[in-house]
Amino acid sequence: MVLAMLVLAGAGSLAWASETGYGASAALAAIASGKAVSVNDMMRWAAEDEYLARAEYVAIIGAFGAMRPYTNIMAAEEQHLAWLEAAFADRGLSFPADGTAGRIAAPPDLKAAAEAGVRAELDNIAMYDAFLARPELSRPENADLKALFESLKRASENHLRAFRNQLSKF
Repeated sequence: MVLAMLVLAGAGSLAWASETGYGASAALAAIASGKAVSVNDMMRWAAEDEYLARAEYVAIIGAFGAMRPYTNIMAAEEQHLAWLEAAFADRGLSFPADGTAGRIAAPPDLKAAAEAGVRAELDNIAMYDAFLARPELSRPENADLKALFESLKRASENHLRAFRNQLSKF
């Protein structure tokens, strides 16, 4: 509930799908610019993007009530964050704090919510595709992380189908 209030308090801020410098948008911009990208960077951006998704669904549910697919996908985001937190712990790294406060706002209506979901999942899939193409993930010591990113990408593909189905109702 507190997270929902924090998210809704940022009503004047950018929607998460268009946020730059955080999550998938930061990852895609860095990779496109040719900047050096570490495995730790990829892990951080993945966590940020999962936090953004969760915060968006909290905002949508706060604005429009608990409904599918948002409740189901929000629960999935919690699981994704838990997987990422375990990956950070396995590597002896601190899990990044949720930095989404003030970064998102509830969409004006459910059609816009579904459209935002589609855009966000497309960005998320593009981010994981970019990560999976990196040579760092082909190293044996990163096999577990590669498998995690593949799982997270598949989940995003499922979420994308759900949002496209939701959008088809408008």
